[in-house]
Amino acid sequence: MIHEFDIRILPAQAANEQSVKQWLIQEKGLSSGDINGVRILRRSIDARQRTIYINLKVRVFLNELPEETLFQPILYPDVSKAPSAIIVGAGPGGLFAALRLIELGVRPIIVERGKPVRERKKDIALISRSQVVDPESNYSFGEGGAGAFSDGKLYTRSKKRGSVEKILQVFCQFGASSSILIDAHPHIGTDKLPAVIERMREQILTCGGEVHFETRMDDLLIKEQRIAGIRTSKGHEIFGPVILATGHSARDVYRLLSQKGIRQEAKSLAVGVRLEHPQQLIDQLQYHSKEGRGDFLPAAEYSLVTQVHERGVYSFCMCPGGFVVPAASGPNQIVVNGMSPSNRGSRWANAGLVVEFHPEDLTEMLQHELAEKLLDSGWAVSEEIKKMATETDIPVELTLMHFQEQLEALCYLHGGCSQTSPAQRMNDFVTGKRSSSLPVSSYTPGTVSSPLHEWLPANIVTRLQEGFNQFDRHNKGFLTNEALLLGIETRTSSPIRMLRKPDKLEHIQISGLFPCGEGAGYAGGIVSAAIDGERCAESLAASI
Repeated sequence: MIHEFDIRILPAQAANEQSVKQWLIQEKGLSSGDINGVRILRRSIDARQRTIYINLKVRVFLNELPEETLFQPILYPDVSKAPSAIIVGAGPGGLFAALRLIELGVRPIIVERGKPVRERKKDIALISRSQVVDPESNYSFGEGGAGAFSDGKLYTRSKKRGSVEKILQVFCQFGASSSILIDAHPHIGTDKLPAVIERMREQILTCGGEVHFETRMDDLLIKEQRIAGIRTSKGHEIFGPVILATGHSARDVYRLLSQKGIRQEAKSLAVGVRLEHPQQLIDQLQYHSKEGRGDFLPAAEYSLVTQVHERGVYSFCMCPGGFVVPAASGPNQIVVNGMSPSNRGSRWANAGLVVEFHPEDLTEMLQHELAEKLLDSGWAVSEEIKKMATETDIPVELTLMHFQEQLEALCYLHGGCSQTSPAQRMNDFVTGKRSSSLPVSSYTPGTVSSPLHEWLPANIVTRLQEGFNQFDRHNKGFLTNEALLLGIETRTSSPIRMLRKPDKLEHIQISGLFPCGEGAGYAGGIVSAAIDGERCAESLAASI
């Protein structure tokens, strides 16, 4: 007989399945001899009150053996002789599109501008040592996409678009811990995710698919408003329908589509900073205890949101026990992001704290102010930055992308024309004071004191300042000079949406082109991009 219980217990009681079993025997009157197994199905933390509880959904097997696995693995067929489809980009959208195509009997050909995930690690490590970003192999470009080295968080609110459960099960099939099927906020970890990605690639190749690394798509081949294929940076032409899963940082792709008259539109995004606290302080605040998390609780996280002057101010990509990383994808720019290893064991907590930014917020006055700040920064401005600052003939759909580029270049100049991040203590930012010293940071390229409140756009600064004050009123101690603001967080989402038919997910104008995932403006993280990849694969398979 199988029974399921929803229980609420203390962290020490939820520490392992044996202690949960003992609680069930004592509180539910079950016989120890009858219990052949206890399986935790769901787990979440309730830290709203001073006493912390763990909410569990458990399945108890009485006088019968538990099933062996939490899920049934997918059997992927041989598609070596099947019709082919091209996937541009090997991030979560592209990889899950490829696996779904194989399920549906279509042979995927993946074209990825960056390197395999293991080789990417070397180029990423070089950023801190050399202060130079390889424009084709960095935190954004390469196998696994931006998600491979930005934490591996799998929480999503996009549950109506497809099966979150299936995505998590596929991750488990390729080596992720089964804990991601249980936890309310599942997380693989930056140190574990690369091996999972490699196994996905091996499966694609075993089934007869192709993966071409260090191969950039340089052109789309279009005949009579239909995709014929692509031309690559190696001079090859590959023919077939195309899933375009290039990620939110492939600005050359946006420009290519604009030049070819393929319809896109500017999309709202969010801009702000990466905020870093001591993890111990966040533990104390979130768990309402001077002792912090103790022996049985994980590193605490937070999720914050408010409204300031009709725009959202909120936390994004919160990384407990993590690190701030240099996420630029080219020269003359600084972008920061966050990641955590699987054990979330560092002494820092970080999150993006960002302000919602709409196309109408980018006024001519703001554009003029940014251009002046770029040209009058006090540093030797490169020709590329001068060109950007004075550029006026910008297609309307690319205006917010250009705004991103300007802010990232301005941050680069204030960082001293390297990957050193301009930074400011949190309370100093709120009170408009330059920090005379900075706390130790996890950001390995280094930090330099900078008055962020002076050079960031005023409509972002004032909203962040008020947002921080509001967050502190609800969580006293959050606003502190122990915390550090690092510039700049701009890649929260794509600045573009590629228009597609709602029923077929095909581009609204070009047949055989399937814009996919975060870069196309239809996803906001690993799981939602993976779901969109599967949906695009299904639409493509149906079309052929």
